Amino acid sequence: MGQKIHPGGMRVGVIHDWKSNWYTGKKEFPAYILEDIKIREHITKKLSHAGLSDILIRKDKQRITVDIFTARPGIVIGKSGVEVDALRKDLHALTHKNVHININEIKRPELDAKLVAQSIAEQLQNRVSFRRAMKRALASGIRSGAQGIKIVCAGRLGGGEMSRSEMYSEGRVPLHTIRADIDYGFTEAKTTYGRIGVKVWINKGEIMPEGYEGVSTGDQRLGDQDQARRRRGGPQEGLGASRESARGRSQDREGLGPVRQRRRGPGGGGGAGGGGGRPGGQRRGGGGGRDRAPRTPDADTPTPTDEAVVEAVVEPVVEVVETVEVDTPAAAPEESGGES
Repeated sequence: MGQKIHPGGMRVGVIHDWKSNWYTGKKEFPAYILEDIKIREHITKKLSHAGLSDILIRKDKQRITVDIFTARPGIVIGKSGVEVDALRKDLHALTHKNVHININEIKRPELDAKLVAQSIAEQLQNRVSFRRAMKRALASGIRSGAQGIKIVCAGRLGGGEMSRSEMYSEGRVPLHTIRADIDYGFTEAKTTYGRIGVKVWINKGEIMPEGYEGVSTGDQRLGDQDQARRRRGGPQEGLGASRESARGRSQDREGLGPVRQRRRGPGGGGGAGGGGGRPGGQRRGGGGGRDRAPRTPDADTPTPTDEAVVEAVVEPVVEVVETVEVDTPAAAPEESGGES
């Protein structure tokens, strides 16, 4: 499937509605479609400077209702409704039917794909860098609450000899998820060195069926989950948790001296000929231990106190002596000889 399916047409009848709502027989069907095309072309041509986003058409026997969605309703309406009246007269002369026009304002134009594409095209015509225009549109869309946005510009970008395409995206734009409300807009920038096409996809979230009570999956960026848990004081997971635990271990290790000194334990002397703490009591080099010179600590490295060394070395020796005294069978031969 790739990118060839129109996101709006793919979702018609599921989460989106038709742009034209009417019904007629086979004979009048071509005339009705041609009438729709003429209405849209006339409105688009006359209100091209008014931030036009969408046109919805509903037809009855003798009446046509046109809904115009725009970011600048004041320009469409005009002073005391002059522009709307002129547009209504033009459409009446075009269709020979009664025409009713509704003007709807778009409150957040940063989340409308058609308007975003138009703004990028205007900037390209004014010789703004295409990268700057695309990145600015990305940032404003994500800041306004979009879960994902993708922008593609294709043509002679920067006035180059060879045409190419550039794409920037942020967030997630699942084109094959039918319940995802994907808004799509396309327009062309008419520059002096040719036309540059601008395509915009905006993910406005998921539209669930009525009565669905699921967990609302809010779009969180990478790292926000650990920060939220840190604010609440809850347990952390992932990379943040491993970093926090490593910091805790470094605090516990302070004041205990070098790590090499802590290897002394009940496993053996570790010096001359001993087992060195390894299972089997053998080192890599054989049975005998190496005679090493005592290591002189640096002036900056903290050394363990004498009490800590005595506790680590003397206690195992005392335990061994006690076991030897208890287990020696000294009185057994004398008793046996006395009885005989």
